[in-house]
Amino acid sequence: MKIIDFHCHAFPENIVTKAVNAIGDYYGIPMQEDGKLPTMQSFLDGDPERKVVLLATATVPRQVHSINTWLSGIINERVFGYASIHPGYEDCAGEIDRVISLGCKGLKIHPEFQNFAIDDPEAYKIYEAAEGRLPILFHMGDEVSDFSSPARLKKIIGDFPKLTVIGAHFGGYREWDESLELLCGTNIYMDTSSSLSYITPEFAVDFIRAHGVEKFLFGTDFPMWSFAPEFERFNRLDLTDGERDMILHRNAERLLGID
Repeated sequence: MKIIDFHCHAFPENIVTKAVNAIGDYYGIPMQEDGKLPTMQSFLDGDPERKVVLLATATVPRQVHSINTWLSGIINERVFGYASIHPGYEDCAGEIDRVISLGCKGLKIHPEFQNFAIDDPEAYKIYEAAEGRLPILFHMGDEVSDFSSPARLKKIIGDFPKLTVIGAHFGGYREWDESLELLCGTNIYMDTSSSLSYITPEFAVDFIRAHGVEKFLFGTDFPMWSFAPEFERFNRLDLTDGERDMILHRNAERLLGID
């Protein structure tokens, strides 16, 4: 069956163990997978209809160019790349031009790991350069900081109405009520990643329908979660077959510009 996992992470072999351990330590959650490319590939090998969106994150500005170059060597007709960007990078507009030329389909921002608030004026140069050109997927929500709070994202979408935004984790990991209040029904996309283990199926369905099924994407947050359990949690939602198809692949196909 057609499935596009819109929220995956994998790392270069020389840093993968360190990176995965750091993520698990930060969130206090045992990581379900190892974050290696062959493990991600095993999901793709399970069905020729499967595709993934691989998200890159440079935690400091000097990593931006190299991590995006690494990403560009992996993307193909079944692995789509969302490049990293950082407001501290010296030429954000130039790097956005470069990743477009490399075939990347969007940008990924993780404010907590990159240590900036998403509505910091310094980050606005990113949104100005990306508006109308590349979607931005924001990690949303955190228990340690408010760098990626729904309130901050609401400000951004007000200031950049033509920016295509994807708010990960139902618009706010651990801040689902705030996301429901501030972001539900806006023109942003959201994904299901790192949420279905914590919210009830009833809450999830009500949220999805209130926001708009045409604006939701399926995501596992690999390697934090494994594909099979996340897909099982998604299948427990009381959605119609048409709604499932939209979330599992049709909305993603529209965003990625693929048939």
